[in-house]
Amino acid sequence: MSTTTAQRLPEGERWDQSSPVSDVFNEGQAHLSYWYGPEDRTPMAEASRRLTRKVVEVLGVRAGQRVLDAGCGPGGPALLVAEETGADVTGVTVSGFEAGSGAEKAAARGLSDRVRFEHGDYAELGHHADGSFDAVMAMESLQYAPDLPRAVAELFRVLRPGGALTMTDYTLAPGVAREERDVLAEKLALPHLQPVETWLDVLRQAGFRVEEYTQCGPRVFGMGPKYVEAAEEGRETLRAAFGDEAVAGLKEAMADFFSPGSERIAYSIVTVRRPLG
Repeated sequence: MSTTTAQRLPEGERWDQSSPVSDVFNEGQAHLSYWYGPEDRTPMAEASRRLTRKVVEVLGVRAGQRVLDAGCGPGGPALLVAEETGADVTGVTVSGFEAGSGAEKAAARGLSDRVRFEHGDYAELGHHADGSFDAVMAMESLQYAPDLPRAVAELFRVLRPGGALTMTDYTLAPGVAREERDVLAEKLALPHLQPVETWLDVLRQAGFRVEEYTQCGPRVFGMGPKYVEAAEEGRETLRAAFGDEAVAGLKEAMADFFSPGSERIAYSIVTVRRPLG
């Protein structure tokens, strides 16, 4: 396993600060969770793994394939993919903390030969040749790309012809006016908050062929109270790691973040493919 030692990237500082909490709070996962409804009592971390498994399923990942996890967080999804499919996974993140945490987990699980973490930018993968990967997953990471068309074009380049990319991300619910969209995007710090149709256009313009997309906001973003409950249930673990003030701050921040509800903020899983020709 190799973790690059490139100079710390300024845009990674946000995740260097927030991901240690995700690492403890959500067992190495920085993305949201998928519940079947309010009565679903699945623990948050397992519901997050459920979302990762949905991505694995629509990608059709198989043993021996090469998978790129673009914006990999603290490593949880990449490790799940390797363990449950037998694929080789490369995670890329602008956060030095995340790259190091992922590498430590891979070593602890004996997966260093099949899971690697790079501290770098998934929009600048020049050290990876064209067509290096059989599949690409981007879970809530394209939302934060400084130059979205450039980032998508780079993922297209490193994906082999015939390979698939699946992204999961926040999307704007139908019927939300542009003015409200701007307010929500700033409030939630989601710079590319836009309808799923706009995401599809960006992917098509890069050369991808759209194959499938699902909008599942009520089961993901719409489950705000469950995230707050999880913070309360994990209070002692979080308090021991970060202190009482951090626990209170996390609960307050999550309650505020999820307050718009799925009537305004949707959540989409989109799968596209690089054509063979």
